[in-house]
Amino acid sequence: MKTKAGRGAGRRARGQGGRRSASAARPSETVVYRVEEGVAWLTLNRPERSNALSGRMREDLLEKILEAGGAADVRCLVLTGAGDSFCAGGDLSVMAAMKEEGEGFEGLGRLMEIGGRIAAALAALPKPSLASLPGAAAGAGCNLALACDFRLAAASASLGETFARIGLHPDWGGTYFLPRLVGAGRALDLCATGRMVAAAEALAIGLVTRVVPREELAAETRAFARQLATLPRRSFLAAREALRRSLTSSLPAMLLFERQAQELCWGSPDSAEGIRAFQEKRPPRFSDR
Repeated sequence: MKTKAGRGAGRRARGQGGRRSASAARPSETVVYRVEEGVAWLTLNRPERSNALSGRMREDLLEKILEAGGAADVRCLVLTGAGDSFCAGGDLSVMAAMKEEGEGFEGLGRLMEIGGRIAAALAALPKPSLASLPGAAAGAGCNLALACDFRLAAASASLGETFARIGLHPDWGGTYFLPRLVGAGRALDLCATGRMVAAAEALAIGLVTRVVPREELAAETRAFARQLATLPRRSFLAAREALRRSLTSSLPAMLLFERQAQELCWGSPDSAEGIRAFQEKRPPRFSDR
């Protein structure tokens, strides 16, 4: 039986966010961040473990999402995974060690708290976000993708609320995002069964935005991200907020919000540019990003 001292040593060995030893990969190796032509690319870089979240990956992911959100030169954020997976969720070897050492909920609760902050940061990001899925997105990895505004999936990709398979409950905001995308009935089916949904079905039920051949995913992601980076900022953010509110608001409340949002957009230089560009039959050059 593990002693209290032994359990404490195990917790210290893992460190914050479930890190088991000092030999765990450094943040620069497991979360890669770069900015190209107004697009911030965030890559989960642990392909040998299907980009399962371990060590400080959660903290580093949150830090880079917040950095992208506040960067004036970033107009769109892309989240993806290295190799053939998007993200397998939490590293089950870490959870198994926690169980073996007799740990209570405190350790898992800390991991959930960081995951919740990541989901909230993506939902509040003041610019479009896009998840690019080369392969499986499971558990927390699935809900990380759902927290983004858009999901572009390779035909070989799949998504799953796999928590039920290990007797756990969906987290990382999955119970908020999932029913809004697929409806309450389908959401319960996916959470109860824990099944992985293939890309074609995911597209049909609204779980992903687009599906492309695997070999075209990188190019299609880049093209989509560049398109999102050119959107008029006020118009996009107001529309996103309106659609979220509409699920719990009355028609009079939404009519009032539409008026307020339209007034905000009308006061932006982008509305004048958009109208002028339409009349001149040319692409608009929006500046308020």
